[in-house]
Amino acid sequence: MSTREFSFIGFLSANNKERKDKLEEIKFEKRTLIFYEAPHKLKFTLEAMLEVFGDRNIVLAKELTKIHEKYLRGKISTILEQIGDNVKGEFVVIVDGANQSKKEFEISNLNEMSLEEHYDFYEKQNLDKKEIIKKIAKDRNVSKNEIYQYFLNK
Repeated sequence: MSTREFSFIGFLSANNKERKDKLEEIKFEKRTLIFYEAPHKLKFTLEAMLEVFGDRNIVLAKELTKIHEKYLRGKISTILEQIGDNVKGEFVVIVDGANQSKKEFEISNLNEMSLEEHYDFYEKQNLDKKEIIKKIAKDRNVSKNEIYQYFLNK
């Protein structure tokens, strides 16, 4: 038996801002996300998902448990092209979980910065020099001494 984990979200708000806020809140959820969606909101929801999540894999299940049950599988952008504007039926949207947690995402972004930018990032958080060097070393998986030497030689 599979040990996959799911996160049932249910219906998203009809309000665009509230819908995007909820998607931003769950953007880094690693579990598979499951939504219910009405036909008149489906396109708006998929567009918001594409904007917030990026082009993740999804399964769009139409009329689940009914005689005319249908599935579309693929990237959000591809599914958006396939559904068109005149959508009918009840939908379940199953979305791949995030590839990385929020912390992993932030660390990968920090590691794309120069050491000076990385230092400035932590300095803006009012950390002292010793703590900044310790955090940079941990983020980059190098010794504290290596980071210390870099800034000493600057």
